[in-house]
Amino acid sequence: MRDRRHRTPRRSPVPEPRRRRPAVLLGRLPLPERNTLLDALRAETVGGVLLLAAATAALIWANTAHDGYESVVHQHFGPAALGLHLSVGHWASDGLLAVFFFVAGIELKRELVVGELRTPSAAALPVVAALCGMAVPAGVYAVTAAAGGGSLRGWAVPTATDIAFALGVLAVIGTALPAALRAFLLTLAVVDDLCAILVIAVFFTSTINVAALVGAAACLALFRILLRARVRGWYVYVPLAVVTWVLTLNSGIHATVAGVAMGLMLRCTPRPEDGGHDAAQGAGPSQAERVEHLVRPLSAGLAVPLFALFAAGVTVSGTALSGVFTRPETLGVVLGLVAGKTVGIFGGTWAAARFTRATLNPDLTWPDVFALAALGGIGFTVALLIGELAFGSDPALAAETKAAVLVGSAVSAVLASVLLKLRDTTYRRLAEDEERDRDGDGVPDIYEADDPAYHLRMAEILEAQAAEHRRLAQLARRDSGPDTI
Repeated sequence: MRDRRHRTPRRSPVPEPRRRRPAVLLGRLPLPERNTLLDALRAETVGGVLLLAAATAALIWANTAHDGYESVVHQHFGPAALGLHLSVGHWASDGLLAVFFFVAGIELKRELVVGELRTPSAAALPVVAALCGMAVPAGVYAVTAAAGGGSLRGWAVPTATDIAFALGVLAVIGTALPAALRAFLLTLAVVDDLCAILVIAVFFTSTINVAALVGAAACLALFRILLRARVRGWYVYVPLAVVTWVLTLNSGIHATVAGVAMGLMLRCTPRPEDGGHDAAQGAGPSQAERVEHLVRPLSAGLAVPLFALFAAGVTVSGTALSGVFTRPETLGVVLGLVAGKTVGIFGGTWAAARFTRATLNPDLTWPDVFALAALGGIGFTVALLIGELAFGSDPALAAETKAAVLVGSAVSAVLASVLLKLRDTTYRRLAEDEERDRDGDGVPDIYEADDPAYHLRMAEILEAQAAEHRRLAQLARRDSGPDTI
């Protein structure tokens, strides 16, 4: 038997002829994309747990020391001459969330260049599901608010899905979703974030400061030029990013747009000069991967939890909770998140399967898709942000909208958790099949089914195991004596 102890693990299996096969909804991902997404999802899951903890801390703080919480949230600081004399709450929503949307911009660029959105056929499912998952909740809110004589300004609040919160819920309940299902959630959230940014930029921009907007555009152009010139050094890009953010904030457009714009400018395809691997193994990590690796912990571990700490603090009482279900605006938010998101995402996915050649993964059922769609009703970070923008002129209604977002997200989380738990055994089997690596080469066996070298390695392993079992059988027969039946 040949010595395999020093064999270098292969970085990718034999390519699969996926283009010749009908598309499979929620099917197995290509290995490189699967590994990239799993790395991102692990960080999002940790961030989701921190987000849950921060939201819980905000609720406890606001309900045990309400005056203290409000005084901190509304405390102003910063240079007024630069338009930065902001409250702590605004620093969190305008500043910290810019980091979150910078990472979202990188995710979107990766999906557009090398991910599920790079080809129209592959992009159809998540795009249709995400758009339906935004249109239906907006319609549910509009009908509910109009029927009760409420304001239509909050139509966009229930359209946003918080992937970090959704994955945090999954981490808490311990459901072992296979990579394809979690990747579908992540891709949905990427499209959702893009649409949310467009909604914020188009519908929640009142006045435009042309000079500041031109300055921000010039900074973005300089940012792009420096990237193309391969200029390196955080001391160049961080000050430029801060100036871009300040100008965008003063332009009248929400400052998070600057984060998305800069994220979209990073290169997502590696070049040989990026280093990291030898020529046989290809180029190292791309520019976007290196930056995302550095910034994602800041976003998931600090920026988003701090935003939740200063945004989720609402007073919870019987009167407040009853008001959520009696006021048309807040009822519209709850119904939009719980019913609208679930029906919209499920309906969009079903339509993709019904009217295209795509088929559902045979290991899954439509109730699985329904449970996954229910997770889309967990709207938190962007939903709270849009709620502040929509009802900023009415603090009481803005606070009630926050409560409605929390209630709707909690109901969606419970509903999805129950539905997913019913199929937990199936998910665990799929996840185990996806991770099994019996030959120990670092590539899951399921990705090597068409590789002859894999089967030869497994034959050697199984022959060695068979020889060992025969040896043990002979020992057992010798030790048992002649009287053993």
